[in-house]
Amino acid sequence: QVQLVESGGGLVQAGGSLRLSCAASGRTFSSYVMGWFRQAPGKEREFVAAITWSGGSTIYADSVKGRFTCSRDNAKNTVYLQMNSLKPEDTAVYYCAAGLRFRVTLGEYPYWGQGTQVTVSS
Repeated sequence: QVQLVESGGGLVQAGGSLRLSCAASGRTFSSYVMGWFRQAPGKEREFVAAITWSGGSTIYADSVKGRFTCSRDNAKNTVYLQMNSLKPEDTAVYYCAAGLRFRVTLGEYPYWGQGTQVTVSS
């Protein structure tokens, strides 16, 4: 089992940047695929990005491709989401999640953090 804690959210103007972090407990962090998801008010939670166990491969939602970068540091048990060129439509609660398979669906990730709010003003 792994416990996840996100940080780094906040209020930023459109065009700005934020870096989210997700710290994981436990010794088996490198055994997990890590994903980022987000949920805007009144909308379903959606996939944003995922990264494989070693960090060698990543996948992104079309809406963030070219603007967001997911990375991980297994020595620090931390996964990051660098978000550049932010848009108002990126406003959401962002969640990190841990799973065993490199997938984009919520159901593949049994472990979730509590979320961090990102608000992008126009």
